[in-house]
This record gives sequence, C-alpha cells and structure tokens, in this order.
Amino acid sequence: MKRIGWVSVIAVFLALSAFAYGMLTARSRPAAESTPPSSTRDVGGYQTKGATPVEAPSTPAYRDANDRMHREMAVAYTGDADIDFLRGMIAHHEGAVAMAKIAVEHGEAADVQSLAREIIAAQEAEIIRMRILVARHEDAPSRGVRP
Repeated sequence: MKRIGWVSVIAVFLALSAFAYGMLTARSRPAAESTPPSSTRDVGGYQTKGATPVEAPSTPAYRDANDRMHREMAVAYTGDADIDFLRGMIAHHEGAVAMAKIAVEHGEAADVQSLAREIIAAQEAEIIRMRILVARHEDAPSRGVRP
C-alpha cells in the first residue's frame, strides 16, 4: 500500500478505537444520582429553594473552555482552504471535548453524561484524523493560493 493508504488505515483504526473505548467506558460507569425534584431546583440557574443565587462550579469552567476554544480557533490563515479548515476544526473539537468533560465532571443527568462521553470519544477520534490530514497536506507540494 502507498504511504497515504496506510495513514488512512491508521486514522480509521484510531477513530474506531476511540469510539469503542468511549462506548465501553460509558457502559461500565454507574448511573448518576437522580436529579433533585423540580421544586428545589431552579431551571435557570444553580440554586436551591430559598438560597441566594450562586455560580455553579461548572460555570467558570465552561467560560474558560469557551474562551480558550475561541482564542485557538483564531488560526493564522495560510490561504490553503484545506489546512485552514482542519486547524480551525481541531480547535473547535478540542473545545467540544473540554466542555463535554466538564459536563461529565459536574453534570447530574445520566443521559447527558452518556452523550458527553460519546462526544469525547468521537471528537477525540476526529481530532486524531484531522491532525493526520494536516500532516499529510503540509507535506504535499504547494498548490499555490487559489483565486
């Protein structure tokens, strides 16, 4: 097989491995505790009945992850649409993984945590694939800037 063929095979293998790992770890973890009744939980914020509004520990974590993602998505454009797309999407996916990890750490709903774990596995696999594609396309001879 050609070099590019092997790179694609490795990328697919890594993507499938990451997805399978995510699915297996999601099944092996116990379900999260049930959420409190709606009478004690404000849907719009993180507070209990009669309590002063308090910022949830997840809120600054989400803000930091979101700010970091947007900073890293501001890539230095090269004029190569393929490379620029991949670099921006890697940063975007890394932001999604960071937010999903916060949901797993701080969340309460088992179905949301399960989705977050699936997102982590899928996005990490896609990040690996995109990094391989960046490396492959950076090694390719320059095609010049398209008009």
